[in-house]
Order: sequence, then structure tokens, then C-alpha cells
Amino acid sequence: MNYWLMKSEPDVYSIADLKGDKISIWDGVRNYQARNFMRQMGSGDLVFFYHSNTKIPGIVGLARVIETGIADPTQFDVNSEYYDAKSQLDAPRWQTVRVEFVEEFAKLISLDELKAKFTADEILVVRKGNRLSVMPVSKSAAQKILTVR
Repeated sequence: MNYWLMKSEPDVYSIADLKGDKISIWDGVRNYQARNFMRQMGSGDLVFFYHSNTKIPGIVGLARVIETGIADPTQFDVNSEYYDAKSQLDAPRWQTVRVEFVEEFAKLISLDELKAKFTADEILVVRKGNRLSVMPVSKSAAQKILTVR
């Protein structure tokens, strides 16, 4: 099993939204490196759900990857802000995964807390200027986070 961190702005899609939906695809990723990380995900991998662009950003919960290799439907939707005219049905440029809600943490683990406990080699979100919405988390960092939640 591998571990990942996926960011979402809470006013766009929050941990509460995933809790209510139970299962969702993670659509709209339009960064090649983030897309490539999603291509590496496997069923059963755990995902730290991170609220970004908020007063106190941080990890708010946990999800699990339940399906991989899904063509992101928003790339074909001309009415979507994520529409990609260069993407073709027989050769989609953007893939996504389906995740299921696992847990909402009782307390947010803030970015400041993460910076105090981890290096960028352990969890990329602490790297200054990192704007990726999907990134790997080292097994050791994941275990520490799971212990303190």
C-alpha cells in the first residue's frame, strides 16, 4: 500500500462533501506531475485529504483509492472549466481515481504542524512553493500522521 495527499479547497469539495457522497472521482486535476502521481495509485492506497486555500490549511481526513485508470470526464465536457479540446475519447490526456471516505479527523493537522514534524522528502506539501494537488507521502510520515490523528 502507498500513501498520498490530495488537496481540495473546502468551498469546492470538502471532507464533509466526501463523507456525504461516500464515494467520488477526483476530477479536474490539470497538472501533469499530479496526473502522473494519480497514475501510480493502486486500489487500497490511503489518501490524506487536505484542505487548501483556507485560513488554516491542513490534513482533515482520510480516504481510500477504490478504482484507478478512470478517464476524467470533465476533459470532454465543453461546459466544464476543465475541458481540454486536445483530449480525445480514444486517448484521454487526463486520468483520475475513485476514492471512498474513510474518516474525518477530530482535529485538523495544520500545515505548520506538518512543517515542524516532516521534511519535504517525507511529505512534499511542506516544500516551499509546492502547489501540486496530488502528491506521495512516505510510509514513515504516513504512519506518524495516522498515529497522531
